[in-house]
Amino acid sequence: MNTIAALQAGVTAASFDGEPSDAELDAIDRELPVILADVDLLDAEIMTIDRTPTELDERRIRRARRRVLAARRDLANTAAAGEVA
Repeated sequence: MNTIAALQAGVTAASFDGEPSDAELDAIDRELPVILADVDLLDAEIMTIDRTPTELDERRIRRARRRVLAARRDLANTAAAGEVA
């Protein structure tokens, strides 16, 4: 009978030290505005889960959606500019 540990060494090529690489940290830094905008949108939507949204809630959600779209646009434009350069 083969054990999983014996098979895992063949599948896992590199050892994982549990820490993100520098490239992964840089990618997270680049995407942080999008992540924070998504969190703001989720917060705005969560506030209205158990009740009917008021006009203020609807405005808050619309603003949060616009921030998400703007952050995604900026990230896409930065990525496109990086590919051209």
